[in-house]
Amino acid sequence: MSTPRLPGPTVGTFAAEHLSPSWPERAARGTASKLRAWQAEALDAYFEREPRDFLAAATPGAGKTTFALRLATELLARRTVDRIVVVAPTDHLKRQWADAAARVGIRLNPAFRNAHGALSRQYHGVAVTYAQVAVKAHVHKTLTESARTLVILDEVHHGGDALSWGDAIREAYGRAERRLSLTGTPFRSDTSPIPFVEYVRNEKGIRLSRTDYNYGYGRALEDGVVRPVMFLAYAGRMKWRTRMGDEMEARLGDPDTKDVSSQAWRTALDPEGEWIPSVLRAADRRLTEVRHAVPDAGGLVIATDQTAARAYASILKDITGELPAIVLSDDKGSSERIERFSQSDDRWMVAVRMVSEGVDVPRLSVGVYATSASTPLFFAQAIGRFVRARRRGETASIFLPSVPPLIALAQALELERDHALDREQPEDGSSPEEDLMDDANRAEKASDALTTEFTWQALESDASFEKVLFDGDEFGIPAEVGSEEELDFIGIPGILEPDQVRELLKHRQHRQQRRAASRPAPERPAEPQALFRTLGEQRRLLNSLVGMRAKLTNEPHGLIHAELRRICGGPPVAQATVQQLQARIDLLRKQMHS
Repeated sequence: MSTPRLPGPTVGTFAAEHLSPSWPERAARGTASKLRAWQAEALDAYFEREPRDFLAAATPGAGKTTFALRLATELLARRTVDRIVVVAPTDHLKRQWADAAARVGIRLNPAFRNAHGALSRQYHGVAVTYAQVAVKAHVHKTLTESARTLVILDEVHHGGDALSWGDAIREAYGRAERRLSLTGTPFRSDTSPIPFVEYVRNEKGIRLSRTDYNYGYGRALEDGVVRPVMFLAYAGRMKWRTRMGDEMEARLGDPDTKDVSSQAWRTALDPEGEWIPSVLRAADRRLTEVRHAVPDAGGLVIATDQTAARAYASILKDITGELPAIVLSDDKGSSERIERFSQSDDRWMVAVRMVSEGVDVPRLSVGVYATSASTPLFFAQAIGRFVRARRRGETASIFLPSVPPLIALAQALELERDHALDREQPEDGSSPEEDLMDDANRAEKASDALTTEFTWQALESDASFEKVLFDGDEFGIPAEVGSEEELDFIGIPGILEPDQVRELLKHRQHRQQRRAASRPAPERPAEPQALFRTLGEQRRLLNSLVGMRAKLTNEPHGLIHAELRRICGGPPVAQATVQQLQARIDLLRKQMHS
């Protein structure tokens, strides 16, 4: 069968034609005529060996599509391959790939169905989904083996989503001429092997995935290819009723048992409480500030399920007067809705999980992470929706619950990971990537076997600003929603260089510190609070003030605590009484005010 030919790009050293690392005008879905520095490096690395399999890991927003399509045009021009097959996670993404390919002269059919069998002569290839391949692998095997084929496996970690999927992909593409595997997150939270990925043992005997070219978020951030991310963490008081009928109360983000932390997080996400509306109002204020400099900036709320998504959309309508776009994974019109939102200047979109990966909406600047998902894979893909840079100085702003798993993931955003087929287990047997919300739900189901008198119910919640995480550091002290302290951080300009963002955050923190030091000590409550609650509040306040003092003086936290103990007396913070903690707080405030 004859195959349509492409006008071939010049064969040569790709580095000679690349643009600067931070090419200011982002290519629209694979339309770049020139290459970013990393793309040129990756192509040079490929053509040094021309391997059958090549795994390229590049952070979301870096331009994997442009790289892959340039490689495809090269291989077609050199007559190394005659056909292109793209395998993507979703129907929306396969159409996105076909549109991008058309802009560089490659005609892919995203409407190909398993029943079609053969490929129309007018196309260079097809764009299909992993699920489509898994249904009838032999159809795709015949399609691949009937011509010399380059298979592009987009977000290849999906090949390990199920044993049957991995087997089908190996069957369909095991004899392909070339395979290019792409991922923005070269790891999975489980130990399912990914097809066509090489694993090598490290010094501890653990099998880790090996990438042929890696372009991580840290390097992309230095190059100016992606946006830096500012995380705004919100805490608050949560109250709920268990299935046993007990009423529980906890503060979101406080150190606690896994079960209590999970239930507090679940309560915060309940749309009937005050936490979600408060955080959505704060996020909308942030979006307004960003739109002063970036008029078409948009926001995305990522919800756990469809019921929550619809409820959050209703709350946003009350806040903004506009009904946001709602994207549900099983809705046939989802792809069109995403496309319309991408091309518009509407403020908000609310979605479940399908927007967490691969969907290209470059104008997204503000996000609300209102989901129970806590794996590194999902978190990285979700944050990847906001880091696609269009111009210098853009900063993404993500609002999230102040819970330990998410705070840890936010602090480790620049960490590069490999996929491990073997896992070192902690001494207590727990999994470091365990989803706390799933644990909580399992616990509730177990208790349901004991009683059916009650159902789990979120009773009350409120929100408070906790802190900002940026560039591996923390800024701010706990503050009420709507207070000057919160608005100091929400009101940061929408266009600033990363070093300017850091300096402004430090300045705002110093202003908070001066305000806190100048305020009189709060009056003692008429009725004493429970001792454990008062102690917790005093410890948090003391630690926050010590943290601010450490930033001002560059003294270690431990040295400041030791000096306070020397002057005021008493044991370490963990054993100190309320009165001893209050004396240290008063002394520290005086020192900082002077």
